[in-house]
Amino acid sequence: MSSTATATAAPLPAPPVNLGARHARWQFWGAVMVVPYLLVFVVFVLYPVGYGLWLARHPQSYVKLVEDPIFFRSVINTAIFLVVAINIKMLVALVLSGFFVTSRWWIKIVSAIFILPWAMPSIPTILSIRFMLNPEWGVINSTIFRLTGADGPNWLNDPSLALAFAMVVHVWKSLPFWTLILVAGRLAIPSEQYEAASVDGASSWQKFRFVSWPALKTLYITSTILSMIWTLGDFNSVYLLTGGGPADLTHVLATLGIRYLRLDQVDLSMASIVVALPLVLPLVYFMMKRLSK
Repeated sequence: MSSTATATAAPLPAPPVNLGARHARWQFWGAVMVVPYLLVFVVFVLYPVGYGLWLARHPQSYVKLVEDPIFFRSVINTAIFLVVAINIKMLVALVLSGFFVTSRWWIKIVSAIFILPWAMPSIPTILSIRFMLNPEWGVINSTIFRLTGADGPNWLNDPSLALAFAMVVHVWKSLPFWTLILVAGRLAIPSEQYEAASVDGASSWQKFRFVSWPALKTLYITSTILSMIWTLGDFNSVYLLTGGGPADLTHVLATLGIRYLRLDQVDLSMASIVVALPLVLPLVYFMMKRLSK
Protein backbone atom coordinates (compact mmCIF):
# COMPACT_ATOMS: atom_id res chain seq x y z
CA MET A 1 0.00 0.00 0.00
CA SER A 2 1.56 3.29 -1.13
CA SER A 3 1.19 6.54 0.73
CA THR A 4 1.79 9.97 -0.63
CA ALA A 5 3.02 12.68 1.69
CA THR A 6 1.72 16.13 1.04
CA ALA A 7 4.16 18.79 2.01
CA THR A 8 2.66 21.73 3.84
CA ALA A 9 3.85 25.02 2.47
CA ALA A 10 5.64 27.12 5.09
CA PRO A 11 3.95 30.50 5.78
CA LEU A 12 5.64 33.49 4.28
CA PRO A 13 7.43 35.67 6.83
CA ALA A 14 5.59 38.86 7.74
CA PRO A 15 7.13 42.01 6.40
CA PRO A 16 9.20 43.82 9.00
CA VAL A 17 7.36 46.59 10.83
CA ASN A 18 9.14 49.91 10.98
CA LEU A 19 8.35 50.78 14.57
CA GLY A 20 10.44 53.89 14.41
CA ALA A 21 8.42 55.35 11.51
CA ARG A 22 5.11 54.47 13.18
CA HIS A 23 6.25 56.09 16.43
CA ALA A 24 7.32 59.19 14.54
CA ARG A 25 3.89 59.45 12.87
CA TRP A 26 2.12 59.19 16.21
CA GLN A 27 4.36 61.89 17.62
CA PHE A 28 3.63 64.12 14.65
CA TRP A 29 -0.16 63.79 14.87
CA GLY A 30 -0.02 64.11 18.65
CA ALA A 31 1.82 67.41 18.26
CA VAL A 32 -0.71 68.55 15.65
CA MET A 33 -3.60 67.85 18.04
CA VAL A 34 -1.89 69.74 20.88
CA VAL A 35 -1.27 72.90 18.82
CA PRO A 36 -4.88 74.25 19.05
CA TYR A 37 -4.83 73.90 22.84
CA LEU A 38 -1.49 75.68 23.02
CA LEU A 39 -2.85 78.50 20.86
CA VAL A 40 -5.90 78.85 23.09
CA PHE A 41 -3.68 78.89 26.18
CA VAL A 42 -1.36 81.51 24.71
CA VAL A 43 -4.10 83.75 23.27
CA PHE A 44 -6.65 83.59 26.09
CA VAL A 45 -4.50 82.91 29.18
CA LEU A 46 -0.80 83.61 28.79
CA TYR A 47 -1.05 86.79 26.74
CA PRO A 48 -3.78 88.55 28.80
CA VAL A 49 -2.08 87.68 32.11
CA GLY A 50 1.35 88.66 30.82
CA TYR A 51 0.07 91.90 29.31
CA GLY A 52 -1.73 92.79 32.54
CA LEU A 53 1.43 92.20 34.58
CA TRP A 54 3.38 94.30 32.09
CA LEU A 55 0.92 97.19 32.48
CA ALA A 56 1.26 96.95 36.27
CA ARG A 57 5.07 96.73 36.22
CA HIS A 58 5.76 100.27 37.46
CA PRO A 59 6.33 100.58 41.24
CA GLN A 60 4.83 104.06 41.11
CA SER A 61 1.45 102.51 40.28
CA TYR A 62 1.41 100.67 43.60
CA VAL A 63 2.50 103.81 45.45
CA LYS A 64 -0.44 105.73 43.97
CA LEU A 65 -2.72 102.79 44.72
CA VAL A 66 -1.75 102.68 48.39
CA GLU A 67 -2.16 106.44 48.69
CA ASP A 68 -5.77 106.16 47.47
CA PRO A 69 -8.03 105.84 50.57
CA ILE A 70 -10.62 103.97 48.51
CA PHE A 71 -8.11 101.13 48.05
CA PHE A 72 -7.94 100.37 51.80
CA ARG A 73 -11.72 100.55 52.05
CA SER A 74 -11.96 98.11 49.14
CA VAL A 75 -9.57 95.69 50.85
CA ILE A 76 -11.67 95.81 54.03
CA ASN A 77 -14.88 95.28 52.06
CA THR A 78 -13.30 92.32 50.25
CA ALA A 79 -12.25 90.76 53.55
CA ILE A 80 -15.78 91.22 54.93
CA PHE A 81 -17.18 89.56 51.83
CA LEU A 82 -14.85 86.58 52.18
CA VAL A 83 -15.35 86.08 55.91
CA VAL A 84 -19.04 86.88 56.32
CA ALA A 85 -20.84 86.28 53.02
CA ILE A 86 -19.00 83.12 52.01
CA ASN A 87 -19.41 81.39 55.38
CA ILE A 88 -23.08 82.34 55.64
CA LYS A 89 -23.67 81.08 52.10
CA MET A 90 -21.95 77.74 52.68
CA LEU A 91 -23.64 77.15 56.05
CA VAL A 92 -27.07 77.85 54.55
CA ALA A 93 -26.22 75.61 51.59
CA LEU A 94 -25.24 72.82 53.99
CA VAL A 95 -28.57 73.11 55.83
CA LEU A 96 -30.64 73.34 52.63
CA SER A 97 -28.85 70.34 51.12
CA GLY A 98 -30.29 68.22 53.92
CA PHE A 99 -33.74 69.60 53.10
CA PHE A 100 -33.61 68.96 49.37
CA VAL A 101 -32.54 65.31 49.67
CA THR A 102 -35.85 64.55 51.37
CA SER A 103 -37.99 62.41 49.08
CA ARG A 104 -41.27 64.34 48.83
CA TRP A 105 -42.97 65.34 45.61
CA TRP A 106 -43.40 69.02 46.52
CA ILE A 107 -39.69 69.38 47.29
CA LYS A 108 -38.97 68.81 43.60
CA ILE A 109 -41.15 71.80 42.76
CA VAL A 110 -39.46 73.95 45.41
CA SER A 111 -36.02 72.92 44.16
CA ALA A 112 -36.93 73.96 40.59
CA ILE A 113 -37.96 77.42 41.86
CA PHE A 114 -34.94 77.61 44.17
CA ILE A 115 -32.46 77.16 41.32
CA LEU A 116 -33.89 80.03 39.23
CA PRO A 117 -31.73 82.86 40.72
CA TRP A 118 -28.55 81.01 39.79
CA ALA A 119 -29.82 79.98 36.35
CA MET A 120 -30.96 83.49 35.37
CA PRO A 121 -28.43 86.07 34.05
CA SER A 122 -26.98 88.46 36.62
CA ILE A 123 -27.90 91.74 34.92
CA PRO A 124 -31.73 91.45 34.99
CA THR A 125 -31.90 89.71 38.36
CA ILE A 126 -29.58 92.04 40.30
CA LEU A 127 -30.85 95.18 38.58
CA SER A 128 -34.39 94.18 39.49
CA ILE A 129 -33.36 94.13 43.16
CA ARG A 130 -31.73 97.53 42.71
CA PHE A 131 -34.98 98.89 41.28
CA MET A 132 -36.91 97.39 44.20
CA LEU A 133 -34.65 99.31 46.62
CA ASN A 134 -35.12 102.63 44.85
CA PRO A 135 -36.10 105.17 47.54
CA GLU A 136 -38.64 107.02 45.36
CA TRP A 137 -40.54 104.48 43.26
CA GLY A 138 -39.16 101.10 44.43
CA VAL A 139 -41.71 98.48 45.41
CA ILE A 140 -40.31 98.18 48.97
CA ASN A 141 -40.60 101.87 49.85
CA SER A 142 -43.93 102.10 48.02
CA THR A 143 -45.26 99.30 50.21
CA ILE A 144 -43.92 100.99 53.35
CA PHE A 145 -45.62 104.24 52.35
CA ARG A 146 -48.95 102.50 51.75
CA LEU A 147 -48.83 100.69 55.09
CA THR A 148 -47.45 103.43 57.34
CA GLY A 149 -47.80 106.67 55.40
CA ALA A 150 -44.10 107.39 55.99
CA ASP A 151 -41.27 107.41 53.50
CA GLY A 152 -38.96 104.45 53.53
CA PRO A 153 -35.19 104.77 53.99
CA ASN A 154 -32.70 105.32 51.20
CA TRP A 155 -31.41 101.75 51.34
CA LEU A 156 -28.33 102.12 49.17
CA ASN A 157 -27.26 105.52 50.48
CA ASP A 158 -25.74 104.10 53.66
CA PRO A 159 -22.39 102.36 52.98
CA SER A 160 -22.82 99.64 55.61
CA LEU A 161 -26.38 98.90 54.56
CA ALA A 162 -25.46 98.95 50.87
CA LEU A 163 -22.58 96.49 51.43
CA ALA A 164 -24.90 94.26 53.47
CA PHE A 165 -27.42 94.21 50.62
CA ALA A 166 -24.60 93.40 48.18
CA MET A 167 -23.66 90.40 50.34
CA VAL A 168 -27.31 89.32 50.51
CA VAL A 169 -27.54 89.51 46.72
CA HIS A 170 -24.32 87.48 46.38
CA VAL A 171 -25.62 84.79 48.74
CA TRP A 172 -29.02 84.72 47.02
CA LYS A 173 -27.48 84.49 43.53
CA SER A 174 -24.91 81.75 44.14
CA LEU A 175 -26.59 79.77 46.93
CA PRO A 176 -28.43 77.32 44.60
CA PHE A 177 -25.19 76.21 42.93
CA TRP A 178 -23.40 75.31 46.15
CA THR A 179 -26.54 73.71 47.53
CA LEU A 180 -26.64 71.41 44.50
CA ILE A 181 -22.97 70.52 45.04
CA LEU A 182 -23.64 69.51 48.64
CA VAL A 183 -26.84 67.68 47.64
CA ALA A 184 -24.74 65.58 45.28
CA GLY A 185 -22.35 64.88 48.16
CA ARG A 186 -25.21 63.77 50.40
CA LEU A 187 -26.65 61.50 47.72
CA ALA A 188 -23.28 59.73 47.48
CA ILE A 189 -23.54 58.60 51.12
CA PRO A 190 -24.85 55.01 51.30
CA SER A 191 -28.36 54.86 52.76
CA GLU A 192 -27.34 51.79 54.79
CA GLN A 193 -25.35 54.05 57.10
CA TYR A 194 -28.44 56.07 57.97
CA GLU A 195 -30.48 52.88 58.42
CA ALA A 196 -27.87 51.48 60.81
CA ALA A 197 -27.86 54.79 62.73
CA SER A 198 -31.66 54.67 63.00
CA VAL A 199 -31.50 51.11 64.34
CA ASP A 200 -29.04 52.31 66.99
CA GLY A 201 -31.49 55.05 67.99
CA ALA A 202 -29.48 58.00 66.67
CA SER A 203 -31.18 61.38 66.51
CA SER A 204 -31.16 63.63 63.44
CA TRP A 205 -28.28 65.66 64.87
CA GLN A 206 -26.29 62.49 65.63
CA LYS A 207 -26.87 61.23 62.08
CA PHE A 208 -25.51 64.49 60.72
CA ARG A 209 -22.56 64.58 63.12
CA PHE A 210 -21.42 60.99 62.73
CA VAL A 211 -22.64 60.07 59.21
CA SER A 212 -23.22 63.13 57.02
CA TRP A 213 -20.51 65.51 58.19
CA PRO A 214 -17.55 63.06 57.99
CA ALA A 215 -18.56 62.30 54.39
CA LEU A 216 -19.18 65.96 53.46
CA LYS A 217 -16.30 67.60 55.31
CA THR A 218 -13.76 67.48 52.48
CA LEU A 219 -16.32 68.57 49.89
CA TYR A 220 -17.55 71.40 52.12
CA ILE A 221 -14.08 72.82 52.80
CA THR A 222 -13.02 72.51 49.16
CA SER A 223 -16.23 74.21 48.01
CA THR A 224 -15.70 77.02 50.52
CA ILE A 225 -12.17 77.68 49.26
CA LEU A 226 -13.30 77.54 45.64
CA SER A 227 -16.15 79.94 46.42
CA MET A 228 -13.66 82.38 47.95
CA ILE A 229 -11.53 82.26 44.80
CA TRP A 230 -14.53 82.91 42.57
CA THR A 231 -15.83 85.68 44.83
CA LEU A 232 -12.53 87.55 44.62
CA GLY A 233 -13.08 87.86 40.87
CA ASP A 234 -16.85 88.43 40.99
CA PHE A 235 -17.93 92.05 40.61
CA ASN A 236 -21.57 91.57 39.62
CA SER A 237 -23.11 91.64 43.09
CA VAL A 238 -21.51 94.96 44.02
CA TYR A 239 -21.19 96.69 40.67
CA LEU A 240 -24.73 96.04 39.47
CA LEU A 241 -26.37 96.79 42.84
CA THR A 242 -24.44 99.76 44.22
CA GLY A 243 -21.93 100.67 41.50
CA GLY A 244 -19.39 101.02 44.31
CA GLY A 245 -21.39 103.82 45.89
CA PRO A 246 -22.24 105.77 47.83
CA ALA A 247 -19.03 107.82 47.49
CA ASP A 248 -17.06 104.74 46.33
CA LEU A 249 -17.36 103.19 49.81
CA THR A 250 -18.71 99.77 48.80
CA HIS A 251 -16.07 98.86 46.26
CA VAL A 252 -14.32 95.50 46.46
CA LEU A 253 -11.07 94.69 44.69
CA ALA A 254 -12.93 93.26 41.69
CA THR A 255 -14.93 96.48 41.17
CA LEU A 256 -12.06 98.80 42.08
CA GLY A 257 -10.31 97.86 38.84
CA ILE A 258 -13.46 98.84 36.89
CA ARG A 259 -13.48 102.20 38.66
CA TYR A 260 -9.91 102.94 37.59
CA LEU A 261 -10.69 101.88 34.03
CA ARG A 262 -13.57 104.36 33.91
CA LEU A 263 -11.13 107.02 35.12
CA ASP A 264 -8.70 106.04 32.33
CA GLN A 265 -6.10 104.85 34.85
CA VAL A 266 -5.20 101.51 33.33
CA ASP A 267 -2.02 101.08 35.36
CA LEU A 268 -3.92 101.44 38.65
CA SER A 269 -6.62 99.09 37.37
CA MET A 270 -4.06 96.37 36.67
CA ALA A 271 -2.24 97.07 39.94
CA SER A 272 -5.47 96.61 41.91
CA ILE A 273 -5.83 93.19 40.32
CA VAL A 274 -2.21 92.20 40.94
CA VAL A 275 -2.43 93.07 44.65
CA ALA A 276 -5.24 90.50 44.95
CA LEU A 277 -2.82 87.70 44.04
CA PRO A 278 -1.52 87.33 47.64
CA LEU A 279 -5.11 86.46 48.53
CA VAL A 280 -5.81 84.22 45.56
CA LEU A 281 -2.61 82.16 45.39
CA PRO A 282 -2.77 80.78 48.98
CA LEU A 283 -6.39 79.77 48.41
CA VAL A 284 -5.44 78.00 45.17
CA TYR A 285 -2.56 76.25 46.94
CA PHE A 286 -4.72 74.99 49.83
CA MET A 287 -7.45 73.85 47.44
CA MET A 288 -5.03 71.91 45.22
CA LYS A 289 -3.36 70.43 48.29
CA ARG A 290 -6.69 69.15 49.57
CA LEU A 291 -7.65 67.77 46.17
CA SER A 292 -4.32 65.97 45.88
CA LYS A 293 -5.11 64.03 49.06
